[in-house]
Amino acid sequence: MQRKTNWLLLALVNLFLVTSCDSKAVYDEYKSVPDKWHKDSIASFNFKAPDTIRNYNLYVNLRNNNDYAFSNLFLIVELNYPNGKAVTDTLEYKMAAPNGELLGSGFTDIKENKLWYRGYKSPFRFSENGDYRVDIQHAMRKNGEVNGVENLEGITDVGFRVEQAQK
Repeated sequence: MQRKTNWLLLALVNLFLVTSCDSKAVYDEYKSVPDKWHKDSIASFNFKAPDTIRNYNLYVNLRNNNDYAFSNLFLIVELNYPNGKAVTDTLEYKMAAPNGELLGSGFTDIKENKLWYRGYKSPFRFSENGDYRVDIQHAMRKNGEVNGVENLEGITDVGFRVEQAQK
């Protein structure tokens, strides 16, 4: 029993060190999703633009478990600028391999996915100083059905991350 406790403590310390030494992250926050993610529930993230000179990569981060029953995920992501301008995108992400195995990192049934939002095709630069807001909601539908999935199961956390781009 003592060895198991020591191993668990060592694993937790290593996890803390790895996550606390992330020099690229400028902003990184998660919001927990209650039992199911309702189609009208919006995860909002507020942050200040780091600067208007450097390039950045923006990501949607998701944690999901084995209750997630789809091979893909559709999200509506809205980026709100300090001047009131808003840019809305409908995005599709692959969440499972053809054999049904969930994609993402993690050793348990919880998988973590770091999904590109901005900066992958061309550099993203914050054009204005000030406060930004990102709103994320799911837009899932079952094949052949008009109405969306009202309560999406299997998503446990929704996050947003800003990283300084590599030169």
